[in-house]
Amino acid sequence: MSRRVALFLLAFGAWSWIIWITFVKNLWGSDNSWAPDGSPTAFFVVHLVLAIVSFVLGTIIGVIGWRGLKAKRKEKTTEKVDA
Repeated sequence: MSRRVALFLLAFGAWSWIIWITFVKNLWGSDNSWAPDGSPTAFFVVHLVLAIVSFVLGTIIGVIGWRGLKAKRKEKTTEKVDA
């Protein structure tokens, strides 16, 4: 994996967390999220599941990017030692 791809994946993972944290905060405060009796609506449940899946996928993608960067650094260190 190239350094550019690894950085992109890491940035995508971080961006996912920033966006979805904001989304969940807005979801929590929305009038559409709660029934008059205080229970969550189907709208809330569906969107919360979507956010959780996005957190998980963003984390996985970010970890892949982080590991790609670490591998590139290790590769450069190995090249210097071998030279």
